[in-house]
Amino acid sequence: MQSSGHRLRDIEQHHPLLSAGGDVEAGTLDAGVMVGGPHHNNHAGPNPHHTLWFIQDGCGMVCAGITWFLVLYAAFVVNFVMLLPAKNSWYPLLNGAVFNTLAVLALASHMRTMLTDPGAVPKGNATKEYMDSLQLKPGEVIYKCPKCCSIKPERAHHCSICKRCIRKMDHHCPWVNNCVGEKNQRFFVLFTMYIALISAHALGLSGMHFFTCVKVQWNECSDFSPGVSVLLLIFLCLEAVLFLTFTAVMFGTQLHSICNDETEIERLKNEKPTWERRVRWDGMRSVFGGPPSLLWCNPFNGLRFHRLLLLTRGRRSGAEFAV
Repeated sequence: MQSSGHRLRDIEQHHPLLSAGGDVEAGTLDAGVMVGGPHHNNHAGPNPHHTLWFIQDGCGMVCAGITWFLVLYAAFVVNFVMLLPAKNSWYPLLNGAVFNTLAVLALASHMRTMLTDPGAVPKGNATKEYMDSLQLKPGEVIYKCPKCCSIKPERAHHCSICKRCIRKMDHHCPWVNNCVGEKNQRFFVLFTMYIALISAHALGLSGMHFFTCVKVQWNECSDFSPGVSVLLLIFLCLEAVLFLTFTAVMFGTQLHSICNDETEIERLKNEKPTWERRVRWDGMRSVFGGPPSLLWCNPFNGLRFHRLLLLTRGRRSGAEFAV
């Protein structure tokens, strides 16, 4: 597809001329809501029919389910094995409030990461009419993804699982069943942070519980038998160590990528930056939005519950739930 005013190239490795922050269609893509669907017109402005982003990948859905199961298992052991049988009144109340609050924030961050459009480029917008509407200068080169037939913005990469080009794609994470990209990276950072915190908290509580139970020879230490309690605690400690190690490393690498304005794909491919880098606090503000505040730690910030309720009444189509 070619016109006299510009050249179009089918290429995967690229330094395209379109801005990663600009909209590729007339209309915008809100966080958590993706403008699109099987009947979407890429040139007709905002569509009244929205799409709830959810990748229907078997492996990703299983991994996401395992994540929820392990967090809920940890909450069960902490609350019913360690805290509720405690005789001290302030100890279970304080630790229960802290642990359960962090667990809710971790699961909320996981849901926001999984159900938020990571920055998908609209499919099939590489048409002659759309390229003419870009008003490109003669000789300018734009790049088209041959897999999803879309104009590729700068720093966009194609995900074979999501089957879309994703702006500022960092990686595809099966544990959240989604890509980590321009629009959901902050939720992924919060998810790794809160999982690391509840893992560390669970390890500390487990150590205190073992010490207390051994001291009283497991008498009135738990509503469960000593053997069952030990097995539950051992599995919790193994889970907490693995989760703490993995999420702490991911949290650190994500912060490093944000502060250096470089995605994991760009680092691995050793791509030279052709964009103006936003480093350190500028990079943090670009991902989390606004000046530093406690809202950065709130996964519910910006969530539109009334729109989410409307979206859940939709039907399924393609790789996402179309509404």
